[in-house]
Amino acid sequence: MDLRFARLFTKNLIAQLKSDPIPDLAATLAFYFILSIFPLMIFVLAGVSFFEINNDEVQNLINAYFPGEIGDTFSRIVLNTIGEPQAGLLSIGILGTLWSASNGINAFIRSVNRAYNIEETRHFLKLRSIAIGLTVGMVLLIIITLALPVFGNQILNLLEAILLLPTEIVAVLNNFRWIAAFAIMIVALMALYWIAPNTKQRFRDGLTGAIFATIGWQLISFFFSLYVSNYANYESTYGPLAGVIILMFWFFLTGIILIVGAEINATLHHLRKKSA
Repeated sequence: MDLRFARLFTKNLIAQLKSDPIPDLAATLAFYFILSIFPLMIFVLAGVSFFEINNDEVQNLINAYFPGEIGDTFSRIVLNTIGEPQAGLLSIGILGTLWSASNGINAFIRSVNRAYNIEETRHFLKLRSIAIGLTVGMVLLIIITLALPVFGNQILNLLEAILLLPTEIVAVLNNFRWIAAFAIMIVALMALYWIAPNTKQRFRDGLTGAIFATIGWQLISFFFSLYVSNYANYESTYGPLAGVIILMFWFFLTGIILIVGAEINATLHHLRKKSA
């Protein structure tokens, strides 16, 4: 990327960010994420509950990914479900659960189309199928991402015993599992940014926005966690609804990051089309 292209990209991106109502779109995403998160968690936990998972490891994993109060809310739900296989959830009502969980992805698709300045012309059933497919894919990636840190030690111990790996290599691989989880998140976002817009593009075209969204989400979650833990006092204002309000505000910030990532990809997409 030369200096001229970088300047043109920055100029167009700023104009795009100003023209689109990003806070409004993020608020819409936050609302649908709230409605979708619990059906999504039910579906994820239905699969995860078949594995033997240490509660402390799950607690540490949740705390690593979610801000304090939000992590506590998720922890209570997750730990109450893990350990009891939910076979019924995988068979009865699975379509209803997936339909509800896919509402968040559906809202994300609309936001991405807005970033690309394109109308949605895909048939309703096709669009909903895409949303459900992306939801299922996201569930599988969440399970894999959870499995890497949680089951990493067991897998490494098994490999060490079978392959007689040196301790140094085991230590490197132990650190790599967190890098792998980070990479999986980037790939997942690339897939979302690739499939969501109603336009043809290459899979790799979503890389820049995916990297921004991944790093931005990690940073914003970290600083929001610090703010909630040390400065904010939502309990005094919202009482028992504090956890929900914090979760919704965090989803709002997450929505902004995801939409800005889409705006970055859309700006690059339009510039590539002009230069082609």
